Amino acid sequence: MQQITPENEQSPFLEQEDEPPSRCLHRELKLRPSFLIPDRQLTLPSFPRQIQKDALTRKRSFRKRFFPGVTDKQWNNWQWQVQNRISTPTQLNRFLKLSNEEQSAFHNLNVKIPLGITPYYMSLLPADEPDNPLRRTVVPTVHELFKVPGEANDPLNEEAQSLVPGLVHRYPDRVLLLLIDFCSVYCRYCTRARMIGRGNIHAGGLRLEKAIEYIKNTPTIRDVLLSGGDPLTLSDKKLDWVLSQIRAIPHVEIIRIGTKVPAVLPQRITPQLVKMLRKYHPLWMSLHFTHPDECTPEAYRATRLLADAGIPLGSQTVLLKGVNDTVETMKDLMHHLMKMRVRPYYLYQCDPVTGTSHFRTTVEKGMEIIRGLRGHTSGYAVPNYVVDAPGGGGKIPVMPNYVMGHQENDLVLCNYEDKIFRYPDSVDNFNQYPDQGSIHGC
Repeated sequence: MQQITPENEQSPFLEQEDEPPSRCLHRELKLRPSFLIPDRQLTLPSFPRQIQKDALTRKRSFRKRFFPGVTDKQWNNWQWQVQNRISTPTQLNRFLKLSNEEQSAFHNLNVKIPLGITPYYMSLLPADEPDNPLRRTVVPTVHELFKVPGEANDPLNEEAQSLVPGLVHRYPDRVLLLLIDFCSVYCRYCTRARMIGRGNIHAGGLRLEKAIEYIKNTPTIRDVLLSGGDPLTLSDKKLDWVLSQIRAIPHVEIIRIGTKVPAVLPQRITPQLVKMLRKYHPLWMSLHFTHPDECTPEAYRATRLLADAGIPLGSQTVLLKGVNDTVETMKDLMHHLMKMRVRPYYLYQCDPVTGTSHFRTTVEKGMEIIRGLRGHTSGYAVPNYVVDAPGGGGKIPVMPNYVMGHQENDLVLCNYEDKIFRYPDSVDNFNQYPDQGSIHGC
């Protein structure tokens, strides 16, 4: 497996396109006050007190064992967290007892996704449980070496829809702008495994100027999504510049940011950051939460800062086998998100990226989860289940069959309890329904 070091990984703090990451990383990682909140102040009204107490005990035990000389100021500084990521097998062995499947992944250079775990996120992983949901999402296994039929390095065909490097124009009125290929934590099921952590896409001025010029010259674009990698691993200064350039384009109505930072690096959400972000309203943010165990007091505080700044928050969750593929786990996650003021937005079927077959469930499993949520919890807590169509077809919603057909002038419906109901509907609308005159089971 390729090991990512300051010499071969693109630094998130790079301000000049031609400056070597190693020099810039060394210069920029001066510890500045950020997220400096004492542990005793992390109590949140919407977070069960006993769970908060247990989480605090685990974190203190972890820090005492592995980072005994690290101060609260350092631990709560996002730049320290990035600088001290676990990125090699040797480092990983300090924290976890690796299974045979995990050890085997490091003996093969074909594993495409680099290793990267912040100390904060590592503190959430149990040392002796290789099947732990969070651990499975960030620690490589030998299963990543296998490619099954239907998988591809670029299953969504983003490269073919990039007229400018790092800018994907798939839908008529919106574009995806990849700011950087760096993440503080690398997910093993990443859609962009082909590019993340390679240093080929970075926030250099020349590339971004070309992308912004394309947006300026395309008046149909009203919505710009910033993603990567993770845009929030950029410095406040660089992100401020990007947002100001896009907001200055008259026909751009909405700016969105896609990030996993609140789940894996909540220290990054500082008062200084949100003060800068709120200048660019309407600004929306899509957060990537995978499992209830990511909804820690730190994550709660991070989302509170963002929500209090008037930034609408939505969640994007990937359905993953053995991680969150039960109704109980998904409901628990969605309820946490609601308390965090994050609106469950998308539940993604796992993309057929090369080496991810061990993460994918059947589509029927996803519909089973939606059936288990619909009617059994708040409508706001039910995300849209979608398949991002291979080949670049875009997001296609998938739902259980609640419309059973038409009988005479009635539309026959099935509710969450599998009970049948009739809605009076004009026979003139009969041809709108494919199963004309037939009734199928829920």
